[in-house]
Amino acid sequence: MDVNSIKKILDKMYRHAETSLEKRFLRGKKILDCIDSICIKQHACTRLLMACLLGKIDNPSVDPRKPYTKIKTDDCFSGRRYDEDCLTDFVSKHDLPCNSTTAFLTPVFRVINQPLSLDLVLEGKDKSVIYSTLQLLDEVANGRIDAKLLLTEVIRTLIVMRNESKARLESLLQSCRQNANDFPLSSNDIVNLIRRHLQCKYVSRLPVLIVAAAYKVAESKLGEKILPLHSHTAADKQTGALGDIEICLEGDDQVVTVYEMKLKAVSITDIDLALGKIASNNSRIHNYIFISTDKIDDTVAEYAASSYQKTGGTEIAILDCLGFLSHFLHFFHRLRRYYLDTYQELVLLEPNSSVNQTLKEAFLTLRKNAETFD
Repeated sequence: MDVNSIKKILDKMYRHAETSLEKRFLRGKKILDCIDSICIKQHACTRLLMACLLGKIDNPSVDPRKPYTKIKTDDCFSGRRYDEDCLTDFVSKHDLPCNSTTAFLTPVFRVINQPLSLDLVLEGKDKSVIYSTLQLLDEVANGRIDAKLLLTEVIRTLIVMRNESKARLESLLQSCRQNANDFPLSSNDIVNLIRRHLQCKYVSRLPVLIVAAAYKVAESKLGEKILPLHSHTAADKQTGALGDIEICLEGDDQVVTVYEMKLKAVSITDIDLALGKIASNNSRIHNYIFISTDKIDDTVAEYAASSYQKTGGTEIAILDCLGFLSHFLHFFHRLRRYYLDTYQELVLLEPNSSVNQTLKEAFLTLRKNAETFD
């Protein structure tokens, strides 16, 4: 596998698909419905299908249903290599609406040592989408569909979906701009708006953005700076980060404040893990703060407070997410509109893998409705 050559093939296919958005490269309602159902779900199946097709395009002698070297036949191959080495950059470069990470580490496709044939039973939430994927691979394996045409059609479908999503966001943004009023929302209104946003599904990234927006807006007044946020899917062990948000003093690179977000109640185990990070850090952390969207247990809060002496002066605290936001907005009352704009910007800049399209549209709709004054 020549990675650079395959990337050039992918870029060429992308250009061809992008200039032919009104044209479908394959015929047959059943086939096209399979492609649409797979892409619309933004499922790991999309990445798996693309990786298998790449393997077939790169080496026509392989069986696209055998993307596992554990199968140990002459026509098997490593789909994960095509996925990680070629598709990850391609998907990111063109902002395509599918999994940002490899399909081969998802539970449904992780440990398999047999062909992805139609009679294979795979456990997953979207069984119909999985079966549609197996059908398409079977069509290619039996020579009824050309792998290159199928991959081009998948790319075309993803481009159309991406463009439609961007158009919807732009329309909502335009509505918000037209709705803009010289009389900004009150601090309480903003808290209520974000409370409703947190009530949506798949919001685990939002508490990070709530706190990050506060520091970005007020950092010049605080004499502190926020370090760039790490990917939502990256573990702290991979990035070397102490938490979800790291704060330094202006003109210094030493982390003095750490925030860790929890969509559940903070436990004593969480505190102990934080103590381990503090002890292993070379410089002294002043504050290690948990931001929780759940109820704060008094016993756990007391345990956190008691660690001040143990750590030699690092204070561990547990704060309520919306309570933190409310206090910030009242303290920096004149920055409240800038805060809301900054939070919106952070939400819209996040990849769909961490803040999905529905969540982005939900915020803009909530803001538009909140700012509509009778």
